[in-house]
Amino acid sequence: MLNVRKYAYEVTPPVEKELFSFACRVAEEAAQRTLDWFQKSDLITDIKPDGTEVTDADRSAEELLRSEIGKEFPNDTIIGEEAEDSVGNSSRRWIIDPIDGTASFVRGVPLYSSLLAMFDEHGPAIGIIHLPALKTSLIAGRGLGAYTGEQQATVSSVNSIEESCISSSSFDQPWWPEKALMNITSCGAKIRTWGDGYGYFLVGTGRIEAMIDPSLYTYDVAAMLTIIPECGGTISTWSGETKLANSKGWVATNGLIHQEVLSKLT
Repeated sequence: MLNVRKYAYEVTPPVEKELFSFACRVAEEAAQRTLDWFQKSDLITDIKPDGTEVTDADRSAEELLRSEIGKEFPNDTIIGEEAEDSVGNSSRRWIIDPIDGTASFVRGVPLYSSLLAMFDEHGPAIGIIHLPALKTSLIAGRGLGAYTGEQQATVSSVNSIEESCISSSSFDQPWWPEKALMNITSCGAKIRTWGDGYGYFLVGTGRIEAMIDPSLYTYDVAAMLTIIPECGGTISTWSGETKLANSKGWVATNGLIHQEVLSKLT
């Protein structure tokens, strides 16, 4: 498990401020571009082989990020949801989820987000959540802190699971092991489904205490590995690991209830 403050400040050097500024700029540009399609009657939705939805907004936002990153850092690896990986020979990896919550986006629900992450030789370095329809964001750089607007972001101080609010992208039975689902829904916490990147935004800004997902792709969770620690919280897989991997269950909390939440999932 990652105790994030220690991770950010004592073990690894801060990310370069110029690199962070570049990431913030292009991430905002891509997020704002999605609004050109949001709540528009002529939005066309396609279905990908995995059954999930994709739109021109997804593709356009990712294309913008790939283009800008590729021009500025041509030797960096770029990984995205909507196109083939571009493999570079530097130590940096950029991970893009142009619209996290496309199901919300195509239905005109403003809780979708646009995610950008960067990893370097030291691990998670930059994490950005933009919520363009809500006109807010949560940005974090390793060793630089986390901010929503001009305000520093921090997790809540609730230290009891019974007093907590817990969210997930879905509480559907096929995704959740029956025992884990029963343990969480009966633990006394308030249970909500503020899903996708928005749920992690709520943890990082202290609105809720935990976000639990039984399965996530790399691009869904990559940004959170910088954001949650820089907000003072803890993030790990259900088994307590911190290595980025596909199709793992992940938990982000305020840190104070993390072990208690994990005990109910395993």
